[in-house]
Amino acid sequence: MTHMTDHAPTRALAAFAAHFDPATLPADVRQKLGWLLMDYLRVSSIGARFAWSDWGRRYVDVVGKSGAAHVLYGPTMLNPQHATFLNVTYGSSFDADDTHVGAMLHPGIAVWSAALATAQHTGAKGADVLAAVVAGYETIIRIGLALQPSHFKRGFQSTGTCDAFGTAAAAGRILFKAADAEQKILDAIGLAGSYPSGVAQFYYSGSSGKRIQAAHAAQCGVAAALLTHSGFGGPPDILEGTGGFARAYADGWNPAIITEGLGQRFHLMDVLVKSHAAAARVAAGIDGMLALRQQHGFTGADIAQMHLGIPRIIQGRLTNPHPVDLQAAQMCLPFCVAVASKIALRAGEVPSVAVADIESGLSDRSLYDLEERTTIDLDEKVEAKSNALSTAAKVSVRLRDGRSLSILVPAPKGSPSQPFTAAEHEARFTQELSSRVSPQLCAEIVGMSKDLDGLDPRQLGRMLGKS
Repeated sequence: MTHMTDHAPTRALAAFAAHFDPATLPADVRQKLGWLLMDYLRVSSIGARFAWSDWGRRYVDVVGKSGAAHVLYGPTMLNPQHATFLNVTYGSSFDADDTHVGAMLHPGIAVWSAALATAQHTGAKGADVLAAVVAGYETIIRIGLALQPSHFKRGFQSTGTCDAFGTAAAAGRILFKAADAEQKILDAIGLAGSYPSGVAQFYYSGSSGKRIQAAHAAQCGVAAALLTHSGFGGPPDILEGTGGFARAYADGWNPAIITEGLGQRFHLMDVLVKSHAAAARVAAGIDGMLALRQQHGFTGADIAQMHLGIPRIIQGRLTNPHPVDLQAAQMCLPFCVAVASKIALRAGEVPSVAVADIESGLSDRSLYDLEERTTIDLDEKVEAKSNALSTAAKVSVRLRDGRSLSILVPAPKGSPSQPFTAAEHEARFTQELSSRVSPQLCAEIVGMSKDLDGLDPRQLGRMLGKS
């Protein structure tokens, strides 16, 4: 695949998506993709129960058209664009889906939804789906890495922008099979550039808008591929062009990141799988509080003062106390750490902050008071430990009994350096999916995750439709 590095960035991604041979995929990458599939299905199952998923279903009832693509966890079948929208809404709507920290985005929920829906639409299986998913992850992550942190500083959430390019690549890999597949995928990626929004005012003002930013971007990429299939096309230099995405959405970028090692170095291996329903960059702080409590046996009521040491990247957007709503709370480091100071710790269980914990915390005055007793400063050691794979944090508390305790967490659980084991992935998946399907079906889906070449998306849709 080295010839792709000779292309300009947009064309390199199209060439990769068109020509990548999944038979060359290393075993560890295949294993990681299987884990990511289980996590995608797990978080989608949880998210499908929330109120905003009901809002998404009402919206699709108005705009959607029936088709061959399965909506997860029910009998509804839609066209691939709107099935993608709804499935992404399920999985992305409570901030527990997989994340690439350096690219500052959530790739998996978009990629899996688009690839499976388009495959169900066309009847594609196994290797084609695997290639589409890889193309989607790499496209999204590489574009994000190339633009960050300028893209973030300009006020964009890259999930709401970059995901459209990745889902166009993924859907395009499945839709286009002829000799001109590379050109068609290039057209689809170019056309996807007409759609990105991702404005991130919700960091400051709250709102439910973030809950569908990934869904909007993902469905737009699928729409671009379907429009290309019907005859439309986009600029072949949508990323790097004079009026292209990079110039419009960032003050600076590094296009070499998009082409470097494309086909050999898989950035999807650096995707973080979350423990908590909160921003990935606040997870180390949550882990730090939980670890201190497990080691020393105190509760939030015992804390007289708290101090958080942070890296520069999260200063401002993720450190403002007293969030205005649930969405803002999930993106707020001091609030999430305060919530972690009060959740129940059960023997034998890995503690996790859930949406319900955060939601109930919004009406808990004691958490507000703890935020008032919290100081936050840049910390050189935390800065040194933070990188494109994970964000570190230091949590220090002074207890009412006089003890002073502190811990530096270099990377949260689920990050590349602190990954879940295969057994943990399977246990998390089975714990959630067993509420929907039989143990036998759970085992069969786990088996599919270990043999992605044999994956049948329509069969998977039918299995989950029984839930």
